[in-house]
Amino acid sequence: QVQLVESGGGLVQAGGSLRLSCAASGRSFTNYAMGWFRQAPGKEREVLAAIDWSGSLRYYVDSVKGRFAVSRDNAKKTSYLEMNSLKPEDTAIYYCAAGTSYQRMKVGATDYWGQGTQVTVSS
Repeated sequence: QVQLVESGGGLVQAGGSLRLSCAASGRSFTNYAMGWFRQAPGKEREVLAAIDWSGSLRYYVDSVKGRFAVSRDNAKKTSYLEMNSLKPEDTAIYYCAAGTSYQRMKVGATDYWGQGTQVTVSS
């Protein structure tokens, strides 16, 4: 079992930046790939980024490529999502996730979810 807690969301102006954190507790953090998702009102949850257990493999959906960066610190059992050049359409609830397969994480299949953190980008 893995428990995930996101933090770092908030209100930011368009063009600004935010850094989300996802703190994990429970079983060995390095057993898991980590992913970041978001869900906007009226839309389905979408995968944004994934990172394998070592941090050497990273995946981004096209809409955030070049603006968002995923990372992890295994010693701190924490994953991060650095978000730059934010746009109003980035407004959503952002979730982190943990799963045993990096390849499955890239297509949105995961095992554990955080509770989500709201990100609002004003124009």
